[in-house]
Amino acid sequence: MLIQLGLTGGIGSGKTTVGGMLAERGAAVIDADAISRATTAAGGSALPAIAAEFGAALIGADGALDRAAMRDLVYRDATARQRLEAIIHPLVGQETDRQAQQALSEGRPLLVFDVPLLVESGPRWRARVDRVLVVDCPPEVQIERVVARSGLPRAQIEQILAAQATRAQRLAAADLVVFNGEGVTLRELRTAVQELAARFGL
Repeated sequence: MLIQLGLTGGIGSGKTTVGGMLAERGAAVIDADAISRATTAAGGSALPAIAAEFGAALIGADGALDRAAMRDLVYRDATARQRLEAIIHPLVGQETDRQAQQALSEGRPLLVFDVPLLVESGPRWRARVDRVLVVDCPPEVQIERVVARSGLPRAQIEQILAAQATRAQRLAAADLVVFNGEGVTLRELRTAVQELAARFGL
């Protein structure tokens, strides 16, 4: 029987790394963020509707969504984000369902939905998955990691964190927790994920 696991964690928590480790053990991992980005990349399925809704100027010379222009529009127009999400979310849902059906047909024992904003999305994802796995990490460690990998200014990362669920909110929603904070080595994280995977028959 296929088990459906929701995987989430704040920026810099190591969620993507944990998802990759589960994939190595045979889990089918569906990355909601990657699907969403693909809909607005060059040739993406959301682009015709975006051009119709917001104008062709929102499509860049490279054929993809002009993200800077969209950010500016969202800043100026309070309804723009909802209108954009109304286009993208159904497309993401369709592709998520397609990949889930493929995993089921392949007989995978574990289907992992990698959803950064799982907790923030309310009951929608909670109702879809059997368990929620949270990659837990103290905010200060998250900030250090994101500064190191992206070079973004600390203030900007703090803004991103402030817009996400708090650590306490995430932990309250968790059925399973993998700690990936200070002092945890990659080897120790892999061991923790392997133990978790074994519980799901991987």
